[in-house]
Amino acid sequence: MDFMNNFYFYKGIYKVKVLTKSKGYWIVEAQEDFEDCLYNKRVHVKVGEQRIVKPIELHPKKVLSPPIPEHTYELRLENKVKRMLEEYKEEIDHPK
Repeated sequence: MDFMNNFYFYKGIYKVKVLTKSKGYWIVEAQEDFEDCLYNKRVHVKVGEQRIVKPIELHPKKVLSPPIPEHTYELRLENKVKRMLEEYKEEIDHPK
């Protein structure tokens, strides 16, 4: 399989082009600007910059993390609080 000139998504988000494949690591070229973390420091990666990455960090398709599900209890409680606030505002605006 030819890995040269293939496009992948680094960490499932950022489009990169695979330049070379070596044992354990691939050299990729950024196709878009993004920020990455290197040795616990934020690094700005510009278009055309090359990086050495592990193949496990590359995905053939763009992968977005699923949204964090909220518990139904929290949603019900939030709706209840909103309803109580609306009732309270109505009582203040229109006293009996």
